[in-house]
Amino acid sequence: MSLRTIAAVILCKILCLAARILHRGGTAMPGRWALKLCPDLAGTLARNVSILVITGTNGKTTSARIAEQAFADAGLDYLANRSGANLLSGITTEFCRNSTLTGRCKKHYAVIECDEAAARKALGYLKPKAVLVTNLFRDQLDRYGEVTHTLENIREGLKNTPDAVLCLNADCSLTSSLALELPNRAVYYGLERSAADPDTRPAVLSDATHCIRCKTEYIYDYVTYGHLGGFRCPRCGYARHDAQVAVTRIQELGADSSTVELRAGEEERTVRVNLPAVYNIYNAAGVITALGEMGLDLDRAVNAVGSFHCGFGRMEKFALGQQGARVMLVKNPAGCDQVLRFLAALSGDLELAVLLNDNDADGTDISWIWDAEFEALCALGTRLRRVYVSGKRASDLFIRLKYAGVAPERIILEQDYAALTDRLGEAEVPVFIMPTYTALLEFRPQLLRRCGGADFWEG
Repeated sequence: MSLRTIAAVILCKILCLAARILHRGGTAMPGRWALKLCPDLAGTLARNVSILVITGTNGKTTSARIAEQAFADAGLDYLANRSGANLLSGITTEFCRNSTLTGRCKKHYAVIECDEAAARKALGYLKPKAVLVTNLFRDQLDRYGEVTHTLENIREGLKNTPDAVLCLNADCSLTSSLALELPNRAVYYGLERSAADPDTRPAVLSDATHCIRCKTEYIYDYVTYGHLGGFRCPRCGYARHDAQVAVTRIQELGADSSTVELRAGEEERTVRVNLPAVYNIYNAAGVITALGEMGLDLDRAVNAVGSFHCGFGRMEKFALGQQGARVMLVKNPAGCDQVLRFLAALSGDLELAVLLNDNDADGTDISWIWDAEFEALCALGTRLRRVYVSGKRASDLFIRLKYAGVAPERIILEQDYAALTDRLGEAEVPVFIMPTYTALLEFRPQLLRRCGGADFWEG
């Protein structure tokens, strides 16, 4: 082991310790400094570790939590960047924390959530055994550009790890296209026509309306949400791949969980997903696929899907108000639409808070709020008692909700997070909180002070 590697590991460990003492988290900064000393440190530390990498636009954190639950239940020694620091710096920090001073990783397995843009470099260093790609949607245009640029980042990263098994969303025409040009073995998961709502139509502003090969407009046999579903090109024949892991029927979409029928190869299971909404059914199917490629059996994977605890800001529960609160991170139109669709389907009254920032980590371009279908809230009628808007761009949200048809007298602008927490704490009905990423980081400490819980770097 080189002296540079040893020095980088020691520096990273010291910075991690200092950050924790100062209650700063220490999730990315130590790795960033360590990489300045040793640019290929992540690759060195990841040697001989069996790694599952999870990337894509939406669902990475939830999928990683399910995988972690399965690894823990199986008694496997693993590491995971569960704080959400998913750039190469954060991934390097986690490997340093779990390595000896000489650079030998003390864990045999790893579950790594990887940012889509970071995948270009990170995948080549990590050399994962399997890569789960959840989906690809337009996200943070100022950072990622068009969704095809995000696709290219992942493709370039995968070119450096040809032995990794690709676990691909069969219903996403962009994600599935990764298998067209790469030598990697690919397995697919998705929702069958029998599990889709027949009334769902492709999003008006879809991220993938035309064939990625020949630019002909897709025909859809069914749609689950956004551009996901049974796509096919009438010209070149590019179409949805048959899924080896398929959700064949949705038995129940509840307020706290879902129950589905799932086929994996020749086996069939009734599966409880310990989170609500269709997008979490996709997360469950994707992780079951990836866990199979990591060597875990179907029963172990299904049990993990039904018992895992949701991650930081992903349908996270807090004992706020008389009936509790859920925090649901939003960052792009597709994810936001799914949360709004979930809320619109609920019975009973509720209160809502939407927190919008435009910091670098959120994406400085907030035009996406005009693409998100906030009009879905109108389906709640008077059951939507109040909507609080907060964050740096709260005034923009106020205008967006007014144009969506929400009665202005029900929209309350509250910039002070402590006061907002107090107001939500007085609610007699269930509370739902929709923050962007940095708004979540700023607001969540208020929830912790009032309700208790772990800091974000602790899970």
